[in-house]
Amino acid sequence: MSAVVVTSALTCPHCGHRSIETMPTDHCLWLHECPQCHRLLRPRPGHCCVFCSYGSVPCPPVQAAAGEPGSCCG
Repeated sequence: MSAVVVTSALTCPHCGHRSIETMPTDHCLWLHECPQCHRLLRPRPGHCCVFCSYGSVPCPPVQAAAGEPGSCCG
């Protein structure tokens, strides 16, 4: 089993800005404000959080469950 990665590069779908963010390990992050354009990022349909939608690495609960659908937040 691989170690869980807790940092991810979030890419804003509106302006393309990338920021390195630390992911919470005990809950999903449903909202994130882009530091450049200040638009509010929300998960795409079917994703549990902004990291699974726009991050370079999925959130820690999804990583721990080996990416199984429905493995995070419900």
